[in-house]
Amino acid sequence: MPWFKRLFDFTPGSVSHTERLVSALGGFVSIFAILAVSAHYLGAEGALLIVPSTGATAVLLFAVPHGALSQPWNVLGGHLVSALVGVSCSLLVPQTFVAAGLAVGLAIAVMYYLRCIHPPGGATALAAVIGGESTHALGYQFVLTPVLGNTLIILVVAVLFNYPFKWRRYPAWLMRDEPSANTDGDTRASIEHADLVAALGQIDSYIDVSEHDLLRIYELATGQAGKRQLPLERILLGGYFSNGAFGTDWSVRQIVDQSTHDDPDRDMVVFKVVAGKGMRSSGITTRTEFAQWARHELIRDDENWKRVND
Repeated sequence: MPWFKRLFDFTPGSVSHTERLVSALGGFVSIFAILAVSAHYLGAEGALLIVPSTGATAVLLFAVPHGALSQPWNVLGGHLVSALVGVSCSLLVPQTFVAAGLAVGLAIAVMYYLRCIHPPGGATALAAVIGGESTHALGYQFVLTPVLGNTLIILVVAVLFNYPFKWRRYPAWLMRDEPSANTDGDTRASIEHADLVAALGQIDSYIDVSEHDLLRIYELATGQAGKRQLPLERILLGGYFSNGAFGTDWSVRQIVDQSTHDDPDRDMVVFKVVAGKGMRSSGITTRTEFAQWARHELIRDDENWKRVND
């Protein structure tokens, strides 16, 4: 049922089975480490003070290690400020329902202004209010143990566990020294940092993708596009073709004459530029060279150019 699939967004995943297994193993190792360290220093009862929201943090750190909400300041700042807000609301507001709502709402606001939004932080704030007598008895000690301790342990595990896998090293800045995927001399325009920030500002909503990953996705996509070549049999007399470039480099050529030959070096086409860069100019080249230049076959629809479906 298409409507059912749209309702629940059942779309095929693009993540490999290896990545899924690594993420699951990372979640196990992180929670086990927190419990083991807590038991060693605080005893068995102290180990039980692990905040449930740490489990949600494990999902982010090991399933989405490059997400903007998964980065160290988001994790550390998000949990600590939320714990502070939660404990304060618990101490200052006697009505539990009101205190719980205020704790989560204020935690969200503070995380926004401190640029450390971390969804599990909302659960940390809530736990400080509804965690029971053992949690209330800790007072602001709750911020240090267990929250700070749990957070530091899981961050250390995330750095060490993810490091051997170069495609998922954590934090995300450890990936920034990787060479760009677009190294084939492609002339596509790069995106300036200021332009990217301005575009994200226009959306006016928090997007859980780092700026670096957005640029890397762009480079991977355009680099892959740059490797495509139209089949020679598509390069026909009268056809319109685009180089698929961006901005002022975009161009459309029409084949106006040809000299077919079995020898690729003598199979020639004559073209003229009908739109974009070099408009009204013309040239002659081999059909093979033209196919290497062309990225898309086009048709003219009134004043617009539309791609022919591959």
